[in-house]
Amino acid sequence: MKSFIVVYLAFVGCIFYYLNQDKALQESMDRGSEIYADFCVTCHLEKGEGVEATFPPLAKSDYLMNNRKESIKGVKYGQRGPMTVNGKKYDNTMMPMGLEDEEVADVMNYIMNSWGNSGAKMVTVEEVSNILK
Repeated sequence: MKSFIVVYLAFVGCIFYYLNQDKALQESMDRGSEIYADFCVTCHLEKGEGVEATFPPLAKSDYLMNNRKESIKGVKYGQRGPMTVNGKKYDNTMMPMGLEDEEVADVMNYIMNSWGNSGAKMVTVEEVSNILK
């Protein structure tokens, strides 16, 4: 009976953690959606499709999903130079937007979970603050 109670409490704790994390991610994505509309939509467009040969797509982006640290760094500090996204080469400059670490985390959570992207783990403020130039 004691082992049942322990297993039951562990199960309930896991469910609570999962539901709470899901809520935090959704709240972050909601804030990130507003940041995206203010800072990113001009170049990467409304559905994250980007502009051919100029601004890389964020939708279904292999670069975004496979280069988490570099993607966060690009949003936080800007990005310059060549990159390959979904098999196509881009070589442009993204100026730093002046976002706070929480805003970077929020917009990253939004783009990593939109338009066919599925982020494995929520981007946190602590993770963003640990990214250095």
